[in-house]
Amino acid sequence: MKIKTARKSIEEVRSLPGYRHVPLAPQPMFFRKLLKTLSAGELKKVGFRCEKEGMEKLESGEPCLILMNHSSFIDLKIASTLLYPRPFHIVCTADGFVGKEWLMRKIGCIPTFKFIPDPVLVRDMISTVRDLRESVLLFPEASYSFDGTATPLPETLGKLLKLMKVPVVMIRTYGAFQRDPLYNNLQLRDVPVTAKMTYLLSPEEIREKTPAELNGILKEAFSFDNWKWQLEKGVSVTEEFRADGLHRVLYKCPHCFEEGKMYGKGISLTCGSCGRSWTLKENGQLEEEKPENENDPSSVQFTHVPDWYAWERKCVREEILNGSYRMEIPVTIRVMADMKAVYEVGEGTLCHSEEGFHLTGCGGEIDFHLPPQLSYSLYADYFWYEIGDMISIGDAKIQYYCFPKDKAVNVAKARLAAEELYKTVSKKQPDRR
Repeated sequence: MKIKTARKSIEEVRSLPGYRHVPLAPQPMFFRKLLKTLSAGELKKVGFRCEKEGMEKLESGEPCLILMNHSSFIDLKIASTLLYPRPFHIVCTADGFVGKEWLMRKIGCIPTFKFIPDPVLVRDMISTVRDLRESVLLFPEASYSFDGTATPLPETLGKLLKLMKVPVVMIRTYGAFQRDPLYNNLQLRDVPVTAKMTYLLSPEEIREKTPAELNGILKEAFSFDNWKWQLEKGVSVTEEFRADGLHRVLYKCPHCFEEGKMYGKGISLTCGSCGRSWTLKENGQLEEEKPENENDPSSVQFTHVPDWYAWERKCVREEILNGSYRMEIPVTIRVMADMKAVYEVGEGTLCHSEEGFHLTGCGGEIDFHLPPQLSYSLYADYFWYEIGDMISIGDAKIQYYCFPKDKAVNVAKARLAAEELYKTVSKKQPDRR
């Protein structure tokens, strides 16, 4: 999928009218049917089926909040099929509206910005269930999983459930990540996809529990490991391109500790610095070719992708704690200030440190700072709308999409660092409860 782009100066972008809030309207039956019809072909191809648990508790006309894990674009097709004919509105990243705002609103999408506090979104969601009497579909992770495990959930989610006062339904997919993992350059694999749809919480249960208790229930519901599931279920990914782009996730060599030298291609992941190589097997496990120094305590052995990614997170956390973490890179800057296009405005420098993100560029016209405590995670993406790997920062008025000029720069490390910096800063903040 691509996005409409244009070239403008940053001055021209700032003179645009900007975003406007549009009151939500009921989702027309025509578009519910359209979504279901357009989803049928791919779901048939993957042999889709769904197990339902407790769904008889939800009345046909009763609005609810649907929470769904986020693995790939097929998630929307699954939801459109499972929820039909129930009217529902989808919380969607605002850049998804670019060039097609009318259609997205007719489908029932509610725009928001990832990892940015958005009180307008909360009001829209409450209005949807209370005034329109229609349901809301929310991907609380906000971004596709990089490593096939759950990404952080917002700490305010429990409070949101208390405000909405409607049943909560959980849709958990199986095989969607294996079919189209974000790192693999939009190359689809021949993998069956299934789902489980569960009545998770009733309004009475929500009323009786504290936000912290609700957060605990949601964290448990969103605890999963797609690679472990693949191994345990004996699911084979036989495509010869299954390791293409895997270095986007596994960017640091566990032997020589070099970053930006890993390269995934075909079925292999190779370090360009020390030459060590791993094969990504059909069962999703990594096998190192001719391993050496197995008894060397400085040599870390990994067979499981999430274990390697967790080790990278640990390394980033150590850099933050010892004060050595810093990223400073030249970037091409694109900007979203309305829903007509994403505008390429020029070049600049993106810095990331314990002070947060700092973007400068366009001859001094851009000077934007995002403190670490304002975002519990980071909108980073691979091959964003087929343009390139990207880091996005911004606020409710403007979004900056930064594309590193050096292709060895890894946006996954930036996301890990943003999450770990948020945790570090949060621990230093006084408890205001």
